[in-house]
Amino acid sequence: MAHFTKVRALAFDLDGTLIDSAPGLASAVDAALTSLGLPAAGVGRVSTWIGNGADILIERALTWATGQKPESDLIRDARVLLDTHYATTVESGSKLFPGVKEGLAALAAKGLPMAIVTNKPTPFVAPLLASLGIADYFSLIIGGDDVVAKKPHPAPLFLVLGKFGLLQEELVFVGDSRNDILAAQAAGCPCVGMTFGYNYGEPIATSQPTVVLDHFNDLLPALGL
Repeated sequence: MAHFTKVRALAFDLDGTLIDSAPGLASAVDAALTSLGLPAAGVGRVSTWIGNGADILIERALTWATGQKPESDLIRDARVLLDTHYATTVESGSKLFPGVKEGLAALAAKGLPMAIVTNKPTPFVAPLLASLGIADYFSLIIGGDDVVAKKPHPAPLFLVLGKFGLLQEELVFVGDSRNDILAAQAAGCPCVGMTFGYNYGEPIATSQPTVVLDHFNDLLPALGL
């Protein structure tokens, strides 16, 4: 069955879709927690908290570490610590998932415009893409600071549609979490759910993306390109 007969552009989530960023994020979260005299969470736990942006990430970490809902002042202080530590771990603690660089190159060869749509704080995104050697594939980057409402709200995808001048059915969004799928569905865009990401420990198929894929190399054939 041809699911993507009208595709004219692609948008990608970042963490858990293109890059395995959990080690770097976990190092930063644990450093922030230990700076506050709290226990470290470890990469296994932190990977289940990724996807809603840094504020919610650190709030989840604090809730786990303290056993209660943290006060806003503590969240603010911990977020500052998180950003400080993440600046030193974001590149060394991130790597591309298998097949991503080759897959992006093949998609670029088809002449499709591509965008990044991530809840990651915007200042970290472009340097990370450059360090991984994939920055040139993307003509548009939308980070967590570039929209009032982050995914799962459709606002970031509406922004992509406007920038690229597309109808909803012409943009395919590729992600790994329910936030990505919900955002695409709310925007009216077809979407691909990758099984190798984080997604809070849940199967991505539960969110009913248009297509579920197990490997990034499966994307090009699935798009029918």
